[in-house]
Amino acid sequence: MTLHKFKDFYPNYRETFGDGILTDFDSYSVYTERDEQVGSVKNFLVDQSGRFRYVVVETGFWIFGKNVLLPIGLARFDYDNTRIYVDGLSRQQVEELPEYHAEQVVDEVHENRVRAGYQPQAQQRAKRQFMGQTYTTDGEYYTGDRKVAPATSGLSGLSSDDAPREMVAQTQGRTAAGQNYNYDYDREPSYYGLSEQDNHEQLRLYEERLITDKSREKSGEVRVGKRVETETAEASVPVKKERVVIERNDLGTGRSANVASGSPTFDEGEVARMEVYEEEVSIEKQPFVREEVNIRKEVDRQQVRAKETVRREELDVRTEGSPPVERLR
Repeated sequence: MTLHKFKDFYPNYRETFGDGILTDFDSYSVYTERDEQVGSVKNFLVDQSGRFRYVVVETGFWIFGKNVLLPIGLARFDYDNTRIYVDGLSRQQVEELPEYHAEQVVDEVHENRVRAGYQPQAQQRAKRQFMGQTYTTDGEYYTGDRKVAPATSGLSGLSSDDAPREMVAQTQGRTAAGQNYNYDYDREPSYYGLSEQDNHEQLRLYEERLITDKSREKSGEVRVGKRVETETAEASVPVKKERVVIERNDLGTGRSANVASGSPTFDEGEVARMEVYEEEVSIEKQPFVREEVNIRKEVDRQQVRAKETVRREELDVRTEGSPPVERLR
């Protein structure tokens, strides 16, 4: 069966797998269950129906420059940490795996060598139950009560060490005889099948929400100071001024006139003095408090409404045929 590179088969894979789980799959790293880093993911190989079959791993940390294939059923994905774990994988296994080249065509010989290299992991995984089918350690499995022959039938009499070599030998013989290669991956669920745990996929629906924030920005400044202005002021003050009034009375002449008593002497130089006073206005300036100015800040609260276009993903379920679908909410 012809295998295709994931990026070539799904050129728009970032939109096709838009839930974010595998859009950046080449950022994933491969680890053993002991948390030892094996390498990094370079690509995936899918079959003609688009189903994942292999992870292309670059073993840069263990074996520099070597790319190997990892059957998808043996890859345990840790999406949160962008990691793939392979339980029980050892350095010796990786060294013995056939090297994969980006331009090569993966044939049956190469795939059998890959499956032989991961046989311990596949046997361990075959002890568990996958999608309603129970698998035994020798590769046989049952659908209900019906026993189905393993994909590597004819090898059950061999030891676990001899079986991988016999698998490759038989494959080479068939290839040499010109037989067509049409491998049924569903017959090897321990290598390519998904367990019930792996078969539970999670689709995340996203929506955009408006997140508001406030920052304190200076909108202006108020300066309150004093300046001096001058003006001419007038004040009206009543004042008193003394003046001298000289009043002369004519006492008459002749015998009817008043006769001076005594013997007046006629002397020159006799003077009557009278002091004259007046009030003068004196002006002085004295400061008074005219008014007091209190300065304070008050906070006015108001509601500011902002509008923005947001996006939201809605679930779109499309079915072909009449599969039973149970919607849980």
